[in-house]
Amino acid sequence: MWRWSHDSKAISLVERLLLTFSQKLQSQCNKSFWHTMANQPQKFPPDFIFGVGSSSYQVEGGAKLDGKGESTIDRFVHTRPEHIIDRSNGDVSCNTYKLFKEDTKLLVDLGVDFYRFSISWSRILPNGDVSNINEAGINYYNDLIDNLLENNIQPMVTIFHWDLPQVLQDLGGWPNPLIADYFEDYARVLFEHFGDRVKYWCSINEPRLYSSFAYGRSLSVYPLLAPGLELHGTGEYLACHTLLRAHAKTYHLYNDHYRESQKGQIGIVADAFYYRPASNSPEDIEAAERGLIFELGWVLHPIFSSEGDYPPLMKDIVAQNSIKEGRFRSRLPTFTPEEIKLLKGSSDFLGLNHYTTYVVTAGGCGANPSHNRDTNFIRAIDPASTTNRYPSWLAVEPEGIRQLLGWISKNYNNPKVIITENGCADPNKLEDNHKVDYHKMYLKAVLEAINDGCNVKGYTVWSFLDSFEWDCGYTEKFGLYHVDFEDPSRPRTPKKSAEFFKEFLKTKCI
Repeated sequence: MWRWSHDSKAISLVERLLLTFSQKLQSQCNKSFWHTMANQPQKFPPDFIFGVGSSSYQVEGGAKLDGKGESTIDRFVHTRPEHIIDRSNGDVSCNTYKLFKEDTKLLVDLGVDFYRFSISWSRILPNGDVSNINEAGINYYNDLIDNLLENNIQPMVTIFHWDLPQVLQDLGGWPNPLIADYFEDYARVLFEHFGDRVKYWCSINEPRLYSSFAYGRSLSVYPLLAPGLELHGTGEYLACHTLLRAHAKTYHLYNDHYRESQKGQIGIVADAFYYRPASNSPEDIEAAERGLIFELGWVLHPIFSSEGDYPPLMKDIVAQNSIKEGRFRSRLPTFTPEEIKLLKGSSDFLGLNHYTTYVVTAGGCGANPSHNRDTNFIRAIDPASTTNRYPSWLAVEPEGIRQLLGWISKNYNNPKVIITENGCADPNKLEDNHKVDYHKMYLKAVLEAINDGCNVKGYTVWSFLDSFEWDCGYTEKFGLYHVDFEDPSRPRTPKKSAEFFKEFLKTKCI
C-alpha cells in the first residue's frame, strides 16, 4: 500500500509512475482504436463510379459482317498467327456484336454505373476515312448505347483501342503524322452520331504501350501487337508522337464544337506499372524514377504538366544517345510551340490502367537503340513475392497503385483520375478466389489513396467477360464472367468474382 508523503522526491516518483501508466494506457487505447478502425468497413465517396471494361476486337466478333473493313489486328492474327500463344483470333470471340442485349442484362444484375467499351474504327469507316460511313456500324453502336442507357448504365466509349484500319496502316500507320488528321475526322463522326448520349469519351487507349509493342518492340519477351513492326528506337517515338497529336486535335474538336451542347468529358488513357527500386542505392532509386518518367511521363507530361512538352529528362537522354549514335537530330520527335499549347490541359480526366508493380535496377537491356535502352533500367518481379501470379507477369502488389496515384498527384497537379483498367486472371473457371482477393486488396489501396488526397473518381474492372487477350489469345481469363468459346452460342456464366462485385456494389464498402 502506497503512503502519500510530502517529500519532494516521493512526489516526483509518483508523478513519473502516473505519467508512465497514463502513456501505456493511451498507447493501448490507440492500438485498440486503430485496430478497430482497420477492421471497420471503409466506404467509397458517394460520387465515385464503378464499371467494367472491354474493347471492340477483344469481344465483338462479327469480323466480316455488315460491311466492316479490315483492321491491323484482323490482318495480323491471320497472317502471323505464330505470335498468338494459342494461334487463335477474334473473328467471333464473345460475339457481343450479336449478344449485347444479353450482356446488358448481366451488367444490370452486376449493378455497375458504367460500361467501358471501344468502337471499331473499321466498322464505322471501312476505308479508314469519311468517304464511306458504314450505316450498319452506326446502327450497332446506336443500339448498344441506347440499350445501356435504357437500363441506367452510362456508356464510357474508347475511340481507339489498337484496331487501326488496315488501309491506314498501308499509308504508314501511326508513325505517319497525317494519321492524326484521319483520327480527328473519325472522332467527328462519333461525336455527331453518339455524342448526344455519351458523356465519357476516352480518346486513345495506352499510347505508350501500344506504340512500344506495335511499332518498336525491343525485347523478345514482350508481346508483339499488330501491325507487328519492330522499328525500335524510332518507330515507338514516331507512333506515340502522332497519337498524342491526334488526342489533342480530338480534345479541341470536342471542346470547340460539341462540349456546350453534349456536355460530356474527354480524357486520354495511360498505362502504368509502378516501379520501386530493388535496393537503396542511388542508381536503383534513380532508375525507378526514370522508369516512371520515361513511361508514364512520356504521355502525361505533355498534357498534365504546367510547362507541357515531353519530360526534360527524357528529351535530354534521347538527344544525347542520338548524338552518340551519329545522328543529326534526336530520335524523339519535337512538338511545335503550337502543339505544346494544344496538348497542355487537353484532358478532362486521366484514364489510368494499372495491374502490378515491378522492382527496378539500373542497367540497359533490349535492342539498341530503343526506348528501353534510353530508359536504362531493368525491371523484374520482386523475388520476395510469394503470392500466386495469374498471369505470370502480374504479381499482387496493391500498395503499388496507392504509390502510383500519389506520384501522379504530386507530379501532375492532382488531376481527376478514373482507373479504366485494373484486374488479374485466374486459372479456375468459376471459383476465381485469387481474383476476388486481388480486387479486395486493390480496392482498399485505391480508397487509401483517396484518403491521402488523390483525386480518384472511378474504378473499372478489367474485364467484364473472358475475351481475346491479344498475344495470349484465350489462354488468360480476366473476366468476371466465364465464356465458353467451344460453344457456338457463347454462353456466359458468372464467376465468384462477379458475385463478389455484385455484393460489393450494393454498399461500395470494402
